Amino acid sequence: MMLPPVPQRPLLRRMRLVRAGWIVLGGLFVGLGVIGALLPVMPTTIFIILAAACFARGSPRLERWLLHHPQFGPTLVAWRRDGAIGRRAKAMACGGIAFGYLLFVVGARPGIGLATLVAALMTACAAYILTRPLPSDRGGSDLRA
Repeated sequence: MMLPPVPQRPLLRRMRLVRAGWIVLGGLFVGLGVIGALLPVMPTTIFIILAAACFARGSPRLERWLLHHPQFGPTLVAWRRDGAIGRRAKAMACGGIAFGYLLFVVGARPGIGLATLVAALMTACAAYILTRPLPSDRGGSDLRA
């Protein structure tokens, strides 16, 4: 006597879909990070940090790959370990913020109120970036920190 197949549980199916969503979102962020590495006006680091966070929820194997990646791994490890951002990344981020504001002012020609509001928000972002510590010289052995 053959038993009918057991229907897949809705909760299990939903969990798989959520996990797949995290993986797809992580892949999208990796793609944006790679584009940012090639284009000077687009950030890289934040997208790679977001990708690692997504992969941590969706695929430990992909998270490990990103943490051990020769280009992106050290930045991720420094961020996770110390909340640190390197000098070059800080300079690039603040330069990008300034360039973005210049493009905004020239391209949109906003009124003084909007220009001031956007300047204040961008200045706050730059201040946050500049107040993060620099990476320590500790080795990258603690990849899960």
